[in-house]
Amino acid sequence: MGKGRLEAFSDGVIAIIITIMVLELKVPHGAAWADLAALGSVFLSYVLSFVNVGVYWNNHHHMLHSVKQVNGRILWANMHLLFWLSLLPFTTGWMGENHFLPAPVALYSTNLLLCAIAYVTLQRQIIALHGNESVLANAVGGDTKGKVSLVAYLLAIPLALLGYSWAAGALLIGVTLIWFVPDRRIEHALRE
Repeated sequence: MGKGRLEAFSDGVIAIIITIMVLELKVPHGAAWADLAALGSVFLSYVLSFVNVGVYWNNHHHMLHSVKQVNGRILWANMHLLFWLSLLPFTTGWMGENHFLPAPVALYSTNLLLCAIAYVTLQRQIIALHGNESVLANAVGGDTKGKVSLVAYLLAIPLALLGYSWAAGALLIGVTLIWFVPDRRIEHALRE
């Protein structure tokens, strides 16, 4: 079966996720700058999540360019990814509303870890269908960036729970930054 419906559905779900996140930004009840500043942690958590969702959308888009066909396993792996991404508005809101306290940061880190695991699962299902010599398999290679991300998310969870939310946050921001520049491996592999 073709990949068109998978791409369209995924794009729609991701657009809804971003919409839900922005709707969680509530207008302050005052007109002073201090009233706006009180929303600082909510806004910062939104920015981090918006960039993360954007990173997933961008890399998902690039990955699907390497796909010639999809099967049921790929469809379910994609749904798995969308499920964890769809929880980001909740974990983002909880973290922002609670000013980056340990439990919300740990849950947010867990959510990002599960998104990353789901993305790797989708990637592996695509490679399983298209073969180890496929464009995606050649582009991904050893996937050092993916492994570093998983380890960073795994470390962020206990760091947050131990009260080092700032260190956990630094890891989360670090992972976001290494993925912020689109993964060029797939683009290069497609050109070859």
